[in-house]
Amino acid sequence: MPVAAGEIQKQFWTAPDFLFHTGERLDGLRIGYLAFGNPSGTPVLVLHGTNSSSVNLLNAAFADPLFKSGQPLDAATHWIIMPDAIGAGDSSKPSDGLGPNFPSYDLEDLVAAQYRLLTEGLGIDHVRVIVGNSMGGMLTWLWGIRYPDFMDSLVPLACAPIAMSGRNWMLRRLVVDMVQNDPNCLQTAALFYNLASNGGDAALQISGPTREAADTYIDKRRQQLATLDANDFVYQLLATRDYDPSGELHRITCPILAINATDDERNPAALNLLSTASATLPHLQTHLITGGPETAGHGTTLQARWWADRLRDFLVDLP
Repeated sequence: MPVAAGEIQKQFWTAPDFLFHTGERLDGLRIGYLAFGNPSGTPVLVLHGTNSSSVNLLNAAFADPLFKSGQPLDAATHWIIMPDAIGAGDSSKPSDGLGPNFPSYDLEDLVAAQYRLLTEGLGIDHVRVIVGNSMGGMLTWLWGIRYPDFMDSLVPLACAPIAMSGRNWMLRRLVVDMVQNDPNCLQTAALFYNLASNGGDAALQISGPTREAADTYIDKRRQQLATLDANDFVYQLLATRDYDPSGELHRITCPILAINATDDERNPAALNLLSTASATLPHLQTHLITGGPETAGHGTTLQARWWADRLRDFLVDLP
């Protein structure tokens, strides 16, 4: 089973006359996506996070424990669809030419575009499971609310079904303000957001055990952001501003496995953010990964080895 980005070809589908929640329209919304595995197998939808794309999920830490032979989403028996969200990857985004005139989108628009890709573009009307990480996890909750009959199960990772708030929103708002006030600080603002809300204390200490090592780590990470576009970055962060599925969770009818980590900076375990959802959803199961030297805070769930076996058990027990 291929898991390297170079081994899988990005594909495209264009949604004609796409209507955004604001009433704005795009006459041709391009959606980039990856589709691999067995085209006759069980369909699965996998969703990426903020400031990311589908290709970023094709790394050994995430893909191997899920898609290789004998794993819970074995590509020999599953047809795996990974779309790029609006504003990211190879999907339509501000940097394509419209810049700040690109339609203002939110997570509901992302779900609507993904639904059209699957139904109109790929002819898929039902999937076995939707797995989403971080923002992709938020989209997973919304998928269950908007299209409750479309899937057998939901697996949201590194997120909570509550309003965008607390540190998660505060940091997003701060870096958006920074970039809008001075686009030249884009790389620093993006790296600040990532380090402040992701990575894990132990892992970052290992990466920068001395001041000199920490400086080298920062410089390397900043260089990796050299091609980042300011409008794309701001749009991606602002897309989550209205996220709040808490009042509609009763619409979800399928089993859910919510997976988080104790060291997640954006969804602190101490706040017990899933408690309200647990009372609303009797079919909700949770799995909490214990943070440690080998985990990565909010990024822990991108290491699928911590939860692949739990996913396997969950899927085996599904009707």
